[in-house]
Amino acid sequence: MPQKRTARVVLRDVVTSADRATVLHLRLGPGQERYLNSIESIFEEADSEPQGMPHGWSVRDADTDEVVGFVMISDNIPDPIPEDMVGPYFLWKLLIDESAQRRGYGTATLDAVIEYVRSRPGAEVLSTSCSDGPGSPRGFYLGYGFVDTGRVMWGENILAIDLQPPRPTSGAS
Repeated sequence: MPQKRTARVVLRDVVTSADRATVLHLRLGPGQERYLNSIESIFEEADSEPQGMPHGWSVRDADTDEVVGFVMISDNIPDPIPEDMVGPYFLWKLLIDESAQRRGYGTATLDAVIEYVRSRPGAEVLSTSCSDGPGSPRGFYLGYGFVDTGRVMWGENILAIDLQPPRPTSGAS
C-alpha cells in the first residue's frame, strides 16, 4: 500500500503586482466566503492598513511549485499597537485553494508561518481570529493548538498560540 505523502510547502513573498497575480486565481470552498473575503479584497485591505504591517506569501507545494494557497500576517506591529489591531504578530489571512483543501496544506502552512514568526523579534504569541458557524476554521485552529483568548474583535473570536518552546520539566521519571 503506498504511503500517504505529507504536504510540504514553501512560502514566497508577495510583493509585486506579478506576485499578486500568482494568487488571484485561488478559490474558496463552498460556504467559506462567509469567513474569508476574496484575494482582491485582501490586498485592498492590506494596502489600506499599512500600520498593520501586512506580510503576504503565496503558498506553494514544495515538490511541484504549484501555488496552493495564500497567507498573510501582521509582521511585528510596533508598539503601541493600535486599539483596532492585535499583535505584534497576527495571522491575518489563510486561504488554501478549494482544490488543495484537506490535503495537509493548511497545517503545513501554519508550520511554516510559525517557524518564520519564531525567528522574529519579540515573538511570543501568534494570534488569529475567526467567527463561529458551519464551515468555520475555528476547529482547525483549535486542533492545531490555538486557544480561545475570550477576547472578541470585529465580531470574531481572538485565538492565540504560544510560540515559546516548552519548558523542560524537572523531577524523577
